[in-house]
Amino acid sequence: MVGTVQKLFISIKNKGRESKEDLELDSDGVIGDKFYAKNSSRAILLTSLDSYQIAKENGIETNFSDLGENILIDVNPYHLKIGDKISIGDVVLEITHNCTLCKSLAKVDTRLPEILKNDRGIFAKTLKSGIVKIGDKIIIEE
Repeated sequence: MVGTVQKLFISIKNKGRESKEDLELDSDGVIGDKFYAKNSSRAILLTSLDSYQIAKENGIETNFSDLGENILIDVNPYHLKIGDKISIGDVVLEITHNCTLCKSLAKVDTRLPEILKNDRGIFAKTLKSGIVKIGDKIIIEE
């Protein structure tokens, strides 16, 4: 399965979310993100455009990054299993687990956690470090 990176974001302590043109990833996660080096199995959150479409279809207006993603992609990866690999440019990620529900989604809309319980995103860790840029090709190795 092939897709492309649509948007990139980091979380900055006490400042919220910031859009980026590129992200540097290493074994500790997204360099510069407030969650960097906290938990390698939850280091990077990938979300599909499909998640935002589901919210829209349910009458919920969202902005990209509202779901907490680092990498927004145009292919749906939610069927992947732990251990599956995703290549983005020169970077290689390994799926660690599905994203769990969190209270921050309810701040956007109280219905969102239930609506996206299986479609919010997936967590990954970095196997091969590098830079991810908007427009980079994504290859999901199944």
